[in-house]
Amino acid sequence: MPSHLHLAPSPAPAKTETATATRTATPIRVVLADDHAFMRRSLRLLLDNEEGVEVVAEADDAASVRRHLNGHQPHVLVLDLNLPGDSGLATIGQLRERMPQTQIVVLTMHEDTGFAQRAFAAGALGFVVKDLADGELVKAVRAAADGKEYVSPSVAGRLSTLGRSLTADRLSAREVEVLRLIALGHTSVEIAEKLHLSPRTVESHRARIHRKLGLATRAELVRYALGRGLLSS
Repeated sequence: MPSHLHLAPSPAPAKTETATATRTATPIRVVLADDHAFMRRSLRLLLDNEEGVEVVAEADDAASVRRHLNGHQPHVLVLDLNLPGDSGLATIGQLRERMPQTQIVVLTMHEDTGFAQRAFAAGALGFVVKDLADGELVKAVRAAADGKEYVSPSVAGRLSTLGRSLTADRLSAREVEVLRLIALGHTSVEIAEKLHLSPRTVESHRARIHRKLGLATRAELVRYALGRGLLSS
């Protein structure tokens, strides 16, 4: 869950010769993953026209994403979560575990705050709505390369409200994801497999969630999750 939302970054100061030389020498390496060839071409053109940004590879399925991450070790992965062979949001955590130095910017058709919340909880650093990619993707890639979060403005305001609600209840990002999976009916063993945790760790998260929220039953957790938009999309 993002703690700082970068909606409208201030215009960058005029580049000096030194800054330009440094950026040229160390471009932001990007792997672009989308299963639609036309979309990839459009996004590649957008990114390749940016100074200091280099698309080093394209991927059209989950297997090629992993291969390119290993081969190129990019600074940023731009990831459509609907790739063939992809398991959606769970893939973010798997990729971050495999390549912690690569930041992930999610590119999606979803403008749902619950979906964005779960993407950040899984380990994404950027969230860009596809329809707005031409004006936002470059900002998101640059922010991610600097270790900063970026959220499409169309989502950010509502996500901030959701984040404040969850923070007020003192739930961590991991607890939010465990809560969502509990509310969806998954067992502790199933949750452990999805999140790459031990069942004992999941049980500890479960106990803390009940204690923090003051809720005793799964039905109460489901109502809470529904009220916070965690089960949509």
